[in-house]
Amino acid sequence: MAQVRRKPHPLSHPQHTRRPPSGHDRYEHPLAARYASDEMMRLWSPQVRCSTWRRIWVALAESEHEAGLPITTAQVRALRRAADQIDFRAAAAYEHELRHDVMAHIRAFGDAAPVARGILHLGATSMDVVDNADLILMRQALHLLRQRLIAVVRTLAQFCRRYADLPALGFTHLQPAQLTTVGKRGCLWLADLVADVERCAALEAGLKCRGLRGATGTQASFLKLLGSAAKVRRLEQSFARKLGFDGCYPVCGQTYSRKVDVEVIAALASFAAGVQKICNDIRVLALLKELDEPFEESQVGSSAMPYKRNPMRCERATGLARYLVSLASSPLMTLGAQALERTLDDSSNKRLVIPEAFLTADALAVLLHNILDGLVVYPATIAARLEAELPFIATEEILLEAAARGGDRQELHERIRRHAQLAGQQVKQHGKPNDLLVRLRADPAFSKVNWSRALDPRHYVGLAAEQTRTYLRTRVRPLLARTKGPRLAGGVLRV
Repeated sequence: MAQVRRKPHPLSHPQHTRRPPSGHDRYEHPLAARYASDEMMRLWSPQVRCSTWRRIWVALAESEHEAGLPITTAQVRALRRAADQIDFRAAAAYEHELRHDVMAHIRAFGDAAPVARGILHLGATSMDVVDNADLILMRQALHLLRQRLIAVVRTLAQFCRRYADLPALGFTHLQPAQLTTVGKRGCLWLADLVADVERCAALEAGLKCRGLRGATGTQASFLKLLGSAAKVRRLEQSFARKLGFDGCYPVCGQTYSRKVDVEVIAALASFAAGVQKICNDIRVLALLKELDEPFEESQVGSSAMPYKRNPMRCERATGLARYLVSLASSPLMTLGAQALERTLDDSSNKRLVIPEAFLTADALAVLLHNILDGLVVYPATIAARLEAELPFIATEEILLEAAARGGDRQELHERIRRHAQLAGQQVKQHGKPNDLLVRLRADPAFSKVNWSRALDPRHYVGLAAEQTRTYLRTRVRPLLARTKGPRLAGGVLRV
């Protein structure tokens, strides 16, 4: 009796989510539609990913040809010519039949270069292609992100330099504390971003080739083809060099250790957490009316309250940052779940997490550059807040000077305490201005104090300005000098 072949249920079709969208009746990822740049989206596109797979197959064939295996120059040339001519419809049809994406693309590549079909993927397993491609793409994405971060650092450094000497009230525990400067506060943000640049650079330089290791990492298939360990080593070294790597991970199973993904995505999440801190700081300072993020002439802050000037960019950044930080847990769980030489539960997760992490980091870098490039500082408001709080902050200086001029330190301390309590009541209970200075000036015990010095805000900022300039000179300027390059275009800036 002939076997009846059942038509698969639509939701069991591996391609059911890959039909091209028609109009607005398909989900569209906000990272692609609203936030990430064209450059980063292109990098993680199917075209670039599959072209990278083909580049790896070409490198494999070239290296095996050079090693003396029966692969002709004509076959290598055919693969090279067809590397970017990807028939995605044919690949999708093959995948529907085979339920294996790498095999589907091997078939499609073989169709594009039929003379080389018989030697394509010789001795390799899927991860000889996919894992090496992921490492190449992550390296390129780290480079792009680093260039974006350098642009952010350059912009923020200019801000820090400009406002290095502008005194501002410092806050600890979100309560008024000793003075700092606007530039020094920006320098706190800058130091974190410089660390992000350096970490991305180290990761980019440290990524290695997964190499040619076969199904369990033992290189058994390549040993069988070549006959000696020395020839296998030379084959792998040649392959890695063709892909732009100077070395391979010394040990792996079928995959490179997923600890690599943990480290890369953790770096992106660390950057995101830093962006969240910067943007939350800006939101607090906007509440205090000391500075604002950029606000365009026709921008609407609220649909109900026309007067509002909401920090929408900073709020958007903190939301994106929160998402990226949450993504960092997946590589950790993937690493822990990998059993023995490899299990496949990493694949679907990596397809989501790694591109989305880089797209989100890219969006954050574009957005942060836009925010910092247009920050508006309000020196008059900053000065007014200083004037309100400086009497309390200056009390230690006033106490020391009055004691140095012959006063009794303990008696002076008690007088200041009483005056400060009464002044605080005027501010908190009656909503009146801080009159502590009026009270102290009227007290004969403080008649010898040099009030102009005691009330000069610059007297209370310590080494803030010097620290800022020193950091710019010793850390930021050399970093920017080492990383001069083309300015990258920005991404989409939408709510």
